[in-house]
Amino acid sequence: MSEARVSVTVRKAVTADLPSILALYRQLSITDQVPDAATAAGTWQRILASDFMTVHVAELEGRAVATCVLLIAPNLTRNMRPFALVENVVTEAGLRGQGVGKRVVQAVIAQAWAEGCYKVMLLTGRKDPAVLGFYEACGFSRGKTAFEVRRPVA
Repeated sequence: MSEARVSVTVRKAVTADLPSILALYRQLSITDQVPDAATAAGTWQRILASDFMTVHVAELEGRAVATCVLLIAPNLTRNMRPFALVENVVTEAGLRGQGVGKRVVQAVIAQAWAEGCYKVMLLTGRKDPAVLGFYEACGFSRGKTAFEVRRPVA
């Protein structure tokens, strides 16, 4: 899985990518409600304008077929080097296992290194060995114990 077997262009997301990204998010977690493009447009513009957040996509035939989000946080420790967090990694179901998602994840890691980050973190709740193997193939290692607190459902 070192090279994509499908020819895609990996780039930073633009305004027109919103419908394709929302379609991908419907595959990310089938229990989550994903907004329509009109409802999400304001939030999407805030994301694209953010100095701390970048969305990368793999484009195939004019649409985003894989995506992930990179957050880079300024930091006062580690010689003031920032750290990065990867979130919302998803590849179109029919293209999984062909190196497309790996190329997008490698692009965000490269951006984090270029911006001086001392580490890139990714959390997953998935237990599927294929998903865990994918993240390991992207260069992540299992290490620290993660904790989270989620807002209670009202």
